[in-house]
Amino acid sequence: MAKPYHVGLIADTHGLLRPEALAALAGSDFILHAGDIGKPEILDSLRELAPLAVVRGNNDDAPWADEIPERITLTLADVGIHMLHILPELDLAGVDAQVRVVISGHSHKPLIEERDGVLYVNPGSAGPRRFRLPISVGRLTLDAGQVQAEILELPL
Repeated sequence: MAKPYHVGLIADTHGLLRPEALAALAGSDFILHAGDIGKPEILDSLRELAPLAVVRGNNDDAPWADEIPERITLTLADVGIHMLHILPELDLAGVDAQVRVVISGHSHKPLIEERDGVLYVNPGSAGPRRFRLPISVGRLTLDAGQVQAEILELPL
C-alpha cells in the first residue's frame, strides 16, 4: 500500500517567509504557493523543502514574476488540482482536466469547503498579519484517491 502524499499549501507571503511556516511545510512531498509571493527568494527557500508549483498573485508585478503563470492545473498522487490566486476568477469550465481540488489565496482567510464534489482550500496568509486574521498554512493529504485538507495556524 502506498504511503499518503503530503502537499504543503502556502499563500500571501508578501515577502515574509516565517521560520514557523517553513517548519510547518517541512516533510511535504510537494508544495503549492497560491500567489502574492513578494520576492523570488521565498520560492528558492520553499524549493529547498520540496518540489514547488506556484501561481502569480495580483501583487506579484515585479519583472521576476513575469514568467509565473496566473493559474495552473496539475495532478498529484492521481488527484487533479487547479490553483489560482483570486477564487472569484475561477472558471473550471475552461479547465481540461478532472479537478478534485481548487487552491486559492488572496483573501488571507483560511477556507476548507466542498461544493459539487470539488474541495476548495485557501491556506490563509503566511506573511504579514492583516487585520485579526490568523497566520496559517495548509496541508493536503492524498491517499488512494481520497483527499483530506487541514489548516495549520502558526504559533507566533
